[in-house]
Amino acid sequence: MVKVGIIGGAGYTAGELLRILIWHPEVELAFVQSTSHAGHPITDVHRDLLGDTDLVFGAEDYTNVDVIFICSGHGKTKLFLEQNNIPSSIKMIDLSTDFRPQANTEGFIYGLPELNKEQIKDADRIANPGCFATCIELAILPLASENELKEEIHVNAITGSTGAGQNPSTTSHFSWKNNNVAVYKAFSHQHLEEITETVLQLQANYQEAINFIPVRGNFSRGIMATMYTLCDWTLEEANEKYIEFYANHPFVSISKVLPDVKQVVNTNKCVLYLEKHGNKLMVISVIDNLLKGASGQAVQNMNLMFGLAENTGLGLKPVGF
Repeated sequence: MVKVGIIGGAGYTAGELLRILIWHPEVELAFVQSTSHAGHPITDVHRDLLGDTDLVFGAEDYTNVDVIFICSGHGKTKLFLEQNNIPSSIKMIDLSTDFRPQANTEGFIYGLPELNKEQIKDADRIANPGCFATCIELAILPLASENELKEEIHVNAITGSTGAGQNPSTTSHFSWKNNNVAVYKAFSHQHLEEITETVLQLQANYQEAINFIPVRGNFSRGIMATMYTLCDWTLEEANEKYIEFYANHPFVSISKVLPDVKQVVNTNKCVLYLEKHGNKLMVISVIDNLLKGASGQAVQNMNLMFGLAENTGLGLKPVGF
């Protein structure tokens, strides 16, 4: 059994981790830490787990732990590691942005299994990819692997409200979010850095812009990204290349019909769909931002790190938003 600890157990990503790990056949939960809810049942926060667990938020105890998931929020993991002496025998999976850029790795491997599966298997520290980044990268990787990116990439992607995290803000409360959509951080979203680095890992000569327009949606969870760029392949060739690229990756499927976000919500799947328009290839990518975009992918990485089948524990559909 893999003994697991969770740091920052009160947020959305931690809630999804708990929904998966409670029923994971190879996992034993050692502790779930939360500074703000210490001593309280986790079902006080993650109310849909009532009847599934009697766990209580407690302090960290590293004496009997194989891996910790760090869900403390962006910018907090570095501080946590500076303030805590984590035994070197304990593996880490960080769900923040802190160690995704290659300049900040400090031993962390970028945890996109469809790109770095073999490295993840041998890793002690994983920087779990961002949700937008995962959705967009999976749409682009087969092109980059063939050096087929020839011009700028144009991406428009809409995400559910859970992508903003659990803490309320002026742009995430119900009265603003309901019946509303809005563009934000156009051309400057923080996930662009990791997307660019991922493309360069496969196509080192790519120097064009990735033009990314993120959109806040008025639904709870899921991402739909639509990407287009110049491509010499026919549609038949493109579908064949994508199917071949993802042949050994169980969570990515190529659809022959237009996908819907509802196809992937509450799953660890990514569904890709391709169309050709003149000399442009359009790729639509859909994922659940909290699962394949965060906690599901984190468990997928844990499985690889501990020699388990990649999809162990991820066939369930957790109850969520």
